[in-house]
Amino acid sequence: MKILALETSAKSVSAAVTENGAVLASAYQNRGLTHSVTLMPLIDGMLRTAGLSLDDIGLIAAANGPGSFTGLRIGVSAAKGLAWAKELLCCGVSTLAAMARTAADFQGLIIGAMDARRQQIYHALFRGENGRVLRVTQDCAISLEELASLLRDMPEEKLVVGDGAALCADYLSTAGISCRMAAADRLCYNTLTEQGITLKMAPEHLRMQSAWGVARAALELVRSGGLVSGEELAPVYCRLSQAERERLSRGLKITLD
Repeated sequence: MKILALETSAKSVSAAVTENGAVLASAYQNRGLTHSVTLMPLIDGMLRTAGLSLDDIGLIAAANGPGSFTGLRIGVSAAKGLAWAKELLCCGVSTLAAMARTAADFQGLIIGAMDARRQQIYHALFRGENGRVLRVTQDCAISLEELASLLRDMPEEKLVVGDGAALCADYLSTAGISCRMAAADRLCYNTLTEQGITLKMAPEHLRMQSAWGVARAALELVRSGGLVSGEELAPVYCRLSQAERERLSRGLKITLD
């Protein structure tokens, strides 16, 4: 079955088509342009150049959070519309789980970290074991202090993935917790180059949010029966929006759909 995967949770936007875990086509853009403008042309161009159409797709997968509220709504809405047009099933994939899948070959603790602003990160822990990624904690928004407290009693090797990786690695190192950044470990890079070993850092998009990571995580949901209809697909924000927080601060009620 071919999976069309969408990733719009942060600044970059990407789409991919996979089949049985293999990437057939992918497209990525990180120009800071509005996802509502770039996503559909990105999907259309990717499918056309790969000689594919929506008729070839068996499932729509979308990163449904946590992440940018606006970005998530755009990606989920696009997935719902495409699924409705072709009567396809969908699956919503945790952004953090999708990023962890890109580090599936790592043996140890995988720390998913996205910059959530307001001195917080969106965070979840995973464990890499023999090519598998096992969830340890649920997605949440926490402070770096809380993350450091959580990790102090976990002695295994640690790898940080996500656009909050540098923020986390710097803070945790200061707190006395050893960890590495995925694919762009600055300490490792500097140490090896100083010793005359030539190496390159992987491009940023290979350690950030990616549609192929969404597709990889979606494949596990297919196997476990975690599919939904387009109508049921919804974003997962992990915390209140700024507008909702302001309403609460003024003593006003929040209506949840």
